[in-house]
Amino acid sequence: MTEIIVSGMRPTGRLHLGHYHGVLKNWLRLQDEAECYFFVADWHALTTHYETTQGISEAVWDLLIEWLAVGVDPDKSVLFIQSHVPQHAELALLLGMLTPLSWLERVPTFKDQQEKLRERDLATFGFLGYPLLMTADILLYDAHKVPVGADQVAHLEISRELARRFNSFYGRDADAAAQVEKGMQAMGKRAAKTFTSLQRRFQQNGDGLAVTEAAAFLGQQAGLSAGMCEQLLAHLEGKGREILREPQALLTAASKMPGLDGQKMSKSYGNTISLREAPEVVQKKIRTMPTDPARVARTDPGTPEKCPVWALHQVYSGPETQAWVRSGCTTAGIGCLDCKQPVIEAVLAEQAPIRERAEYWAARPEQLQEIAHAGAQRARQRAEQTLERVRAAMGLAHEQRHL
Repeated sequence: MTEIIVSGMRPTGRLHLGHYHGVLKNWLRLQDEAECYFFVADWHALTTHYETTQGISEAVWDLLIEWLAVGVDPDKSVLFIQSHVPQHAELALLLGMLTPLSWLERVPTFKDQQEKLRERDLATFGFLGYPLLMTADILLYDAHKVPVGADQVAHLEISRELARRFNSFYGRDADAAAQVEKGMQAMGKRAAKTFTSLQRRFQQNGDGLAVTEAAAFLGQQAGLSAGMCEQLLAHLEGKGREILREPQALLTAASKMPGLDGQKMSKSYGNTISLREAPEVVQKKIRTMPTDPARVARTDPGTPEKCPVWALHQVYSGPETQAWVRSGCTTAGIGCLDCKQPVIEAVLAEQAPIRERAEYWAARPEQLQEIAHAGAQRARQRAEQTLERVRAAMGLAHEQRHL
């Protein structure tokens, strides 16, 4: 079975080389190996910028242009705009009906973003509930895996927990509730209370150890048959009929793309080179990069590891050039501008075909809209299949629906 991959980006401005090396190169590999759904998360942009929506529409199309420019292929992947697939909103709403408020409040980014973005009023339902929309983005397409960095695994956990919770409520057989109740009575009130505590640890906190402890605990209860133990453990894990697939994290290597100051390339640090940066701007940015403070004069030797330019050489230069840089820097055989020139040439060479393809797509807005429209149609059809299962499970399949 072909794996399904889902990933998206918020339209918050032009992409930079950090996005290319950290995310998009991975997408190019995945589109040849899996069934991929890549979407522009324009609704997510509203969670933090609801009062300043100017520019979002332009940024949406810029994002699609740059995806196509780097080689993301609409014939291999489904490319679409989130707001063009209303099923995302419907599933987010339905998930909200069964999501404990405490789950949303403990999502790692909730308090972090409120702290970082103090100048904005983020005391909104949209901001608190964005994990529900994120979960809908993923679960709608029965995603097997979601590409994330190591620091983002915790953000995916709520999607996994919500899939388990949904399945535990709506994926059980008709007599499952009666069988569970019978088992709880058979073990006695005190043991049932302990079991319920273990169930809460797993379903609300995602504590995998609780499952192991529960299996051992049930095995010690003299009043339970093997069948009852199996039924109770399935109840704890929410392993009824799988309606929503529990997604797994697809760990991606951390981006090794450094910024102009040696830190990770990021818009918030103001140290980026955009994918479509003009050549003269690229040259100026790299030429004015800080270098090893020890090299005050041209004749002063330096240490490559103390220079941000060296980090760029490790991305763009081969062993021979790196050896030339190290020798020239440590002996003062070359100046800092000499050192920077191979990086300038490598960056410009990488950008040239991307910039050319971006110009091609920017000049064809109608074709771009056709790609987005076709992608949304494919996404809606796939998403509707999931929602049909969800509505039926929740008792909401009242009438035949049409796309």
